Amino acid sequence: MIGFGCYHYKSTRSTQEGDWFLIGFSPRKNAISLYVFTGIPEHEYLLKDLGKFTMGKACIYVKKLSDINLEVLKQIMTATIAYLQEKYG
Repeated sequence: MIGFGCYHYKSTRSTQEGDWFLIGFSPRKNAISLYVFTGIPEHEYLLKDLGKFTMGKACIYVKKLSDINLEVLKQIMTATIAYLQEKYG
């Protein structure tokens, strides 16, 4: 995994807390995992023009970068960074 930026989270549902990157990716055998999406309903509209991808619990999977719209990916990343910085400081 390769991450950029950092924030400290604390779960409201459990005692879990820790540090995580703001955005990141992980090149894997079957797909590239992109950790760039908040998952909140207010940001789902950003996905409609992204291109060919599948979703995991905490990431977006793409087979190759040419399958997605990189300008849309930049918008998703910007929205995610702004959201996480606002929420966690």
